[in-house]
Amino acid sequence: MKFKKILWLTLGFIGVGLGAVGAVVPMLPAFPFLLLATVSFAKSSEKLHTWFIGTKLYKKNLESYVAGRGMTWATKIRIMITVTLLMGVGFGMMLARSIFIPCNILFCVWVFHILYFIFGVKKYIPKEETGQSQNSDCQF
Repeated sequence: MKFKKILWLTLGFIGVGLGAVGAVVPMLPAFPFLLLATVSFAKSSEKLHTWFIGTKLYKKNLESYVAGRGMTWATKIRIMITVTLLMGVGFGMMLARSIFIPCNILFCVWVFHILYFIFGVKKYIPKEETGQSQNSDCQF
């Protein structure tokens, strides 16, 4: 039991570290690492999970998605560009060596990612962008 908790804690801190780097470095995606951190901290420590979901890093990249509201277009585009660049490097390296079957598989995976983020993930528009005030839920 203690080993599992230590494993989840370790994975959580690795996820936070790589997610923080990914938020700054354009070639490294932050989203999957922050999602890993969220799940890992939830399974290891309530205190760490509460701390992590209160951070600016979490709120900017994951909060709306985890809450089921979707992602903003800016977040979707940032993820799609990062995925395209990273897969493009692998695609180019395989194409240079004339490895065509893995190139086709990677291309299909890339198309799936793009279609998923365009059609599968809901579009979220924050209240600030819609022009609604914070008290717009009140009705008289």
